[in-house]
Amino acid sequence: MDLMKFIQEQNTVSHDFPKFGSGDTITVHYKIKEGNKERIQQYRGVVIQCKTATFTVRKMSGEIGVERIFPVNSPFIEKIEVNKYGKVRRSRIFYLRNLTGKKARIAEKKFSTA
Repeated sequence: MDLMKFIQEQNTVSHDFPKFGSGDTITVHYKIKEGNKERIQQYRGVVIQCKTATFTVRKMSGEIGVERIFPVNSPFIEKIEVNKYGKVRRSRIFYLRNLTGKKARIAEKKFSTA
């Protein structure tokens, strides 16, 4: 059993990402392999759900909504930046898919400095 634990620890990728939740606007720096080249692509959007193993980020590309599901333990994620902390009352904000324009805005969380 100790050998199994050792192998699992060696194969799992652990990242120190900042805490974020649904409603937050984040930028995911994701490695993309094209042939024998690698580059880092930034994907910025609103987190619409967080599970234990994955999180879903939605962005608007022109007038089309694009969603991407990222595994938390993916070795291709370089880093995650939190741009804004959003104030929402649900853990899964799928209602955002039906909203456009100003209705799709999420209020920003206010932190007290006292």
